[in-house]
Amino acid sequence: MTIHKSTLRNWLFAALIISVAVIALFGIYARRCVQTTVPSASPENKPQRIVSLAPDVTEILFELGLGDSVIAVSNDCDWPPQALEKKKVGSFWQPSLEAVIACQPDLVITLWFEQQSRVAESLERMGYKVVTLRLEKLGELAPAIDKIGEATGHGDRARQLIGDINRQLERTKQKFAGGVRSRVLWVVQPDPLRVAGSNTFITELLELAGAQNALSDTDVQYPGLSSEEVLTCGADVIIQAAMNKGTIERQRQEAIEFWSKYENLPAVKNNRIYVIDADTILRLGPRIPQGLEQIGQIIHQP
Repeated sequence: MTIHKSTLRNWLFAALIISVAVIALFGIYARRCVQTTVPSASPENKPQRIVSLAPDVTEILFELGLGDSVIAVSNDCDWPPQALEKKKVGSFWQPSLEAVIACQPDLVITLWFEQQSRVAESLERMGYKVVTLRLEKLGELAPAIDKIGEATGHGDRARQLIGDINRQLERTKQKFAGGVRSRVLWVVQPDPLRVAGSNTFITELLELAGAQNALSDTDVQYPGLSSEEVLTCGADVIIQAAMNKGTIERQRQEAIEFWSKYENLPAVKNNRIYVIDADTILRLGPRIPQGLEQIGQIIHQP
């Protein structure tokens, strides 16, 4: 077969374009993979100006003794109380790139989801040091703490904190082991009704507390429920996260009224409906053992 020179040139040009594209894609992939391994901060290069975009990250930083180095946080960071005094750089769901840059940080810690990832990618392109964490299941808490420890030069303290959390979780698990495994419906929001599905860290906490999620094998992590699905879930206990900390008792009365239409549900029959301040539970941070204790006390009370 005879190949014309023009055809050969076209093939070579196409091959060159493909090679460049592959190299570029590999570079992007490699850059993203680097985030899974965080370089340790040297003693003389520890970050002094840290911005945290998530409440659980902020709690970890303070627990590691880095409160003085935290210069800004998201609007939702309210624990410990000192976090309220820090400069704000937008909400958890809508962080402000401009506000973060104005802080002149030497380390920014973000979570993996889209809104924060966009900010993280922009900061990286401008040369800022960014650590992106995934905090969605209990098994991801220890690696997240470890990464923060390595990035801030507090690796030893991070490993100590991980050990403390694990020991507290195990003690609480043993405390509530062997009781009746109540079916718990965890309500994320009442209107429209949305609950925690089976593939969530809420389910993991319920199991550690000696209970089970009233929903099983849900494809969606936080699904909405129809009236029929509510009635068939057979919940013994309903736990609802308060939407506003200052009005928990009012919200509980509203919850009792809302659930009264499901009079055949065991939780309604037995008045096992609770509205709680769930920050210690919904934040995957150092206070998660207290959150587990709170769940266990509610589920196993007489």
